[in-house]
Amino acid sequence: MNALASLLGEATRLVWLVPLLPLLAAATIAMRMLFCREHGDRQEPFTAGLASGAALASLLLLLLFDLAALQNGVPDTLRTGEWLAIGQTSVGLSFALDAYSLPTATLVTLIAWIALRFSATYLHRERAFPRFFLGMCLFLAGMLLIVLAGNAVLAFVGWELAGISSWLLIAYAWERPVATANAVFVFVVNRVGDAGFLLGIGLAVWSVGSVDWAGLAGDGTMSVVSARLLAAGFVLAAVVKSAQLPFTPWIARALEGPTPSSAVFYGSLMVHAGVFLLCRLQGLLLQVPDMMALLVVVGVATGLYGALCALLQSDVKSALIFSTVTQVALMFVLCGFGLFWLAACYSGLHAAWRAYQFLLAPSYMHLVRRPARPVPHWLARQDWLYTAALQRFWIEALASSLLTRPTLALGRDVRALDEQVIDPLLGTPRADQGVATGCAAATEALICGHGFAGRALFAFAGWLQRIEDRLLLRGDDSMIKPLRRIGRYADAIELLLEQPRYLMLMVMATLVVIL
Repeated sequence: MNALASLLGEATRLVWLVPLLPLLAAATIAMRMLFCREHGDRQEPFTAGLASGAALASLLLLLLFDLAALQNGVPDTLRTGEWLAIGQTSVGLSFALDAYSLPTATLVTLIAWIALRFSATYLHRERAFPRFFLGMCLFLAGMLLIVLAGNAVLAFVGWELAGISSWLLIAYAWERPVATANAVFVFVVNRVGDAGFLLGIGLAVWSVGSVDWAGLAGDGTMSVVSARLLAAGFVLAAVVKSAQLPFTPWIARALEGPTPSSAVFYGSLMVHAGVFLLCRLQGLLLQVPDMMALLVVVGVATGLYGALCALLQSDVKSALIFSTVTQVALMFVLCGFGLFWLAACYSGLHAAWRAYQFLLAPSYMHLVRRPARPVPHWLARQDWLYTAALQRFWIEALASSLLTRPTLALGRDVRALDEQVIDPLLGTPRADQGVATGCAAATEALICGHGFAGRALFAFAGWLQRIEDRLLLRGDDSMIKPLRRIGRYADAIELLLEQPRYLMLMVMATLVVIL
């Protein structure tokens, strides 16, 4: 018996494998998309099996850690090495194995594994079948990092990984303008929360000299102002990620993705990440009563908003998502009253139930034989309230005016500056002058690929273009024709890097506005 307990204790040192396995599965799927010639139905079993197999292996490891915790206990934090140093603050590769992390990680992996198994049939013969499972594996790795990370910096890596994968899956049908527009909206809104998270990390390094969860509460010498600012950054991140007011509108647009991703992202897992973050920070939040009161106010307001909007939804998924917002708002209220353990238990039960409902959503129309319930009489009689709830209190239009439109306008302005000022200075031919078909026909351009450096530059651009074609533009049965002449002239590199550059400008502009 002692030997078994010792073996289980040693097995917990492999906790770093739990988030690494789905990350390796995502990398393998990406490599197959790049280099494997097999496509269509023949690649589906391997892709789905690899993704679900990685999730199952992580689940089995977590069950082993759960058994070790029940048998002999495990250390609350397991440090496997030092990652980096921020000034005098050391950031380690540390993983939390406490009563919050282990049950939450086990539930996350179980729901993700069920969703991946469900997706193998639900998305059969979809054009971008491998890309969906690539995004799902990235999401699982990100969520496991969030719940298992022993410090805020490592948790932020998972926070961003889950956010990027959700953005990719919202834009799963990227050829549809509605899907890409919703993905951009969700991405921009969530950058506000990321700014709050970064602010919290920076203030933690400055005020307490530690980014470990246990160290964020300080040693009792931190001033009230420092504690309030530190808590405000993380609370902002939690409010945005859990779609609480005034950031609720993004979650309805996120339903644009396939149903399995809606189930694990917004219905059951990622929407609860904010609640988990608040539970992690309970030692800090208890020192700031006014921030606790703010959680109660935000939770009550969001709960009323979600309940009213849910009553007027005409489709199953929208009704479920507004109901989810209401339930998560109640968890915020519990955190505001200091009942963090109850909020954590409530979060786990709700995640399991809501995942089942979202996965069952495609079948509701066949299972339900009676018509939908009418609007309650008390709401139908109040014309102003009925209209406001039907329009979702115009918060979505306000968020679009304050966040999305200015960001897109900034991108258009920078692009105009690029095309009208920077390109002429470099000697790059304008788009309306036509693009030559070869280097010999573009003798007036600044760069024609002469010499080793020029040829290497064009070869690198062509390699990047092939990666983009295979990862984003290839269907299962055929490939969309590549962008033929991009990568041959100096402006090709500019166009290829255009979207990431503008994306970074959007992020930086958002950070400037927030900070």
